Order: sequence, then structure tokens, then C-alpha cells
Amino acid sequence: MQLNTIQPAAGAKHAKRRVGRGIGSGLGKTAGRGHKGQKSRAGGYHKVGFEGGQMPLQRRLPKRGFKSQTLKFNAEITLAELDALGLAEVDVLALKQAGLVRSIAKVVKVVKSGEITRAVKLNGIGATAGAKAAIEAAGGSLN
Repeated sequence: MQLNTIQPAAGAKHAKRRVGRGIGSGLGKTAGRGHKGQKSRAGGYHKVGFEGGQMPLQRRLPKRGFKSQTLKFNAEITLAELDALGLAEVDVLALKQAGLVRSIAKVVKVVKSGEITRAVKLNGIGATAGAKAAIEAAGGSLN
């Protein structure tokens, strides 16, 4: 390979389309814009979703629902995950370090899914009624 033989990859470079340069170019006269109308004019512009003055679809349909932005700070952990963790004392920081909850989580709750066999002490972690009963039955406690 020499410097004078280096070329760009095949198909990497292509001629720009020059419009409005006569009939022979194939894009003369209306320059690929069709005939008349707002979109054929220089500066012709309309907003996304504009339907020519008809009430746009996003305004015809009813507004519905709401997604709380505080939900991203909540996290859940199952009894099976808690059992597999294998710690005697568990707090939110331990769960974050183990990768069981996201680092952004502030409120963590244990849900009753799976079994727990070992005694676990929970600090600063909530639990559903069923999960609480299962933890206390295994000899654990909640703070």
C-alpha cells in the first residue's frame, strides 16, 4: 500500500444531488418538489402532526393516565433473593452493593415470592404482610 493509492471504501462517497439544474438532470423545473402547495415553496413549513388545519390526531384523542416520577426511587426484592443473598443483617446499602436494587433506589420493600430458610434481620427495609410473616417464621426480624 502506498499513500498515493489509498481510496475511500466502495460506496462511501457519492455525488450530491444537484436539483433545479435543467431538464437533462432529471431534477429540473420543480426540483423534485412536485407541483404547488406549501411543501413546494421556499420556507414552507408545518409542525409535526399538522393535518392541514384539521384537528390533529393527538388532540382528537382523550388524555389518559399518569406515570409518577417518584416510582423510580422504589424497589422490590423477593424472599428468594433475600435468602440467596446469605447475609445475617440486610440494609438498603447491602442490596445496592449486591446489585439486587438500582443505585437510585431509596425505598425498598420485600415481597412474598419464593421461600426463606435463614434468619435475616432487616434494617430500613419494608415488607408486605405475607413477607413479614415468612421472615419472622424463619427467625428473622424487621426494624
